[in-house]
This record gives sequence, C-alpha cells and structure tokens, in this order.
Amino acid sequence: MVQQLGRGSATVSELAKPFDMALPSFLKHIEVLQSSGLIVSRKVGRVRTCSLDPQALAAAERWFHEQRAIWESRYENLDSLLANLNGGKDEI
Repeated sequence: MVQQLGRGSATVSELAKPFDMALPSFLKHIEVLQSSGLIVSRKVGRVRTCSLDPQALAAAERWFHEQRAIWESRYENLDSLLANLNGGKDEI
C-alpha cells in the first residue's frame, strides 16, 4: 500500500531548495522517481507535494543489498585468482 500524502510530505519547491538547479530540471528528476514508483505526488492548484513510498524504497534497498553481495563475492573470487596467479605473493 502506498503511503498517504501528508506526514513526511514535502512540496517540490521545498525539495528543490537545497539544490542549485532550475525548478523545471528538478521536476524531471521528480518525474523519474515517480515513474519508478519510489515516490507519489499530488498536485493541488500550483503546488505539487511528494511523499516516499516506503514499500518501494524497501524493495530498492533489498535489491542494492543483493547486488552488493554479488559484487563482493566476485571481488573475493578475483582476489583469490590474482593471488594464485601471483604465486601467493602479495604486491607491495
């Protein structure tokens, strides 16, 4: 279930304030986040308010965790291969 807008929400202007970019450019980033399902937004009049979707964010976090584990394993395998090719000697 998507988090309701309200608590933890912010307007696009509030979100854009710390960044040195034009609002239309920032809106393109918001649109990417929204199309990916990471955020939801609602427009009332001229004000667009955004909120995170905690379930989508948790799914992305799990995916990153899985990818990190895969790459750590690959690096360990590469280290082992290089050590074997080097005759077990560590480079200085």
